[in-house]
Amino acid sequence: MTGILAIETSTEACSVALAINESVTERHEVVPRRHNQRLFQMLDDLLGERDLGAAGVTHIAYGSGPGSFTGLRVAVSAVQGLAFASELRVVAVPSLAAVAQTALAEGLLEPHESVLATIDASVDELYAALYRFDNGLAVLQEGPCVAPPEKLPLQPGTCKIAVGTGCYYAERLPREWTTALGDRCHASVLPRAACMIPLAFSAIESGDTQSAMQASPVYVRDQVSWKKIAEQGKAS
Repeated sequence: MTGILAIETSTEACSVALAINESVTERHEVVPRRHNQRLFQMLDDLLGERDLGAAGVTHIAYGSGPGSFTGLRVAVSAVQGLAFASELRVVAVPSLAAVAQTALAEGLLEPHESVLATIDASVDELYAALYRFDNGLAVLQEGPCVAPPEKLPLQPGTCKIAVGTGCYYAERLPREWTTALGDRCHASVLPRAACMIPLAFSAIESGDTQSAMQASPVYVRDQVSWKKIAEQGKAS
């Protein structure tokens, strides 16, 4: 039996989900800059008095980014601590893939369509990647990248829909994108932990898992680095 605890905090949303057998429960709140205040209460709501083993959790999935610097650190710190304490393997799920998967689950596109998944990177930029779907699972076609909207380096091809908070910049995208997308831009889509579950199951089946020590965010920006538990010094 595979039981997955999923955590996603790369955007304004703080989202956690528990998938045991065929049952998936989720807590999802939009709480900008309050992820560290809400995350463990939401985990308590899902788990109750049970520890991860008693709840049937065998793996922990996390939204690995790109996304909010602080949000990614909150998720990875929590995942490292939980997985290390319970000796569980972890699964990195790209946050843009979770955005694409959420849009599919919310019925905003059809499984045969490709989608531009975006997250507002602030400082007048967006994170973006192009996804298609294979057997209902988001598969990366191109990206991820970070760029000002006017300089988005991805090409639309047959893509006619964009989702995620980077869509707030839709009117500033290159002309080939504004022409391809028309009005099919959905800025309200935030990644949901429950929608990470199918991606996490697929990764586990293919053996794409990590130890707690290996859990790390993907920032896309080269100048940002993250220290894993073994690399962190004692608190001053």
